[in-house]
Amino acid sequence: MDISYHRHFSRSLGRDMEYKRYGHAGRPVVVFPTSQGRFYQFEDSGGAGALAEFVDTGRIQLFTVDGVDSESFFDKGGDVRQRIGRHEAYFAYVREEALPVFAATAAGANGGRMLKPLMTGCSMGGFHSSNFTFRFPELVCGVISLSGVYSTRGFLGDTLEGAVYYNSPLDYLPGIEGAILDRIRALRMVFCCGQGKWEEPMLVETRALEKVLQAKRIPAWVDYWGGDVDHDWPWWHKQLAYFFGRWLDEDLKQRLD
Repeated sequence: MDISYHRHFSRSLGRDMEYKRYGHAGRPVVVFPTSQGRFYQFEDSGGAGALAEFVDTGRIQLFTVDGVDSESFFDKGGDVRQRIGRHEAYFAYVREEALPVFAATAAGANGGRMLKPLMTGCSMGGFHSSNFTFRFPELVCGVISLSGVYSTRGFLGDTLEGAVYYNSPLDYLPGIEGAILDRIRALRMVFCCGQGKWEEPMLVETRALEKVLQAKRIPAWVDYWGGDVDHDWPWWHKQLAYFFGRWLDEDLKQRLD
């Protein structure tokens, strides 16, 4: 597997940010880390290896971004406005700085063909990838979210003031209309959660998200795995291989039709 390390200064965050790229060609996939995880976590935990079949055959190239959760959602003693402001700066970094670089790199590897990125992540990465997809659907082709939460309540309490509201999908999705709703409906989306150990909060919010998606007539694959499926990497490895295989099979089918 081709692997490269990158570091650059982020004007949005005012500090250096790092990422790794895995693969030589294929659809770009942006991977968000789990809670307070770093850009190398996906490799160290075996996530990149779980997708090696698709990476090595040039069907996808992974871009594993760094996170700032310790400065935002997990800064328990910080002011809520400052914490959500830091997260907004992080999304600005992803949107305005990281994604253009990833797109150019991916296009160069694909003979100039521009492919919108697929967003993905497990646990907190599921929250980030889903929230980003819902907020900026014009920038992505879809999301595969595993064991995510879909509101800010577990981090910031019941407040929805200011930018908090716009980072709590269970609260803002019911009110979206018009062009942005149409763009979300056009995406391909997968939300999966197990029903085993440590999955209860994620299971509750996944079920709540499914109801919102149905009410807004937003197509999505919401899948629940069994009572033995825990909130942990061994199961996420299986889910990654399963859902990416089906996603990429559909990609191939669309090109052949």
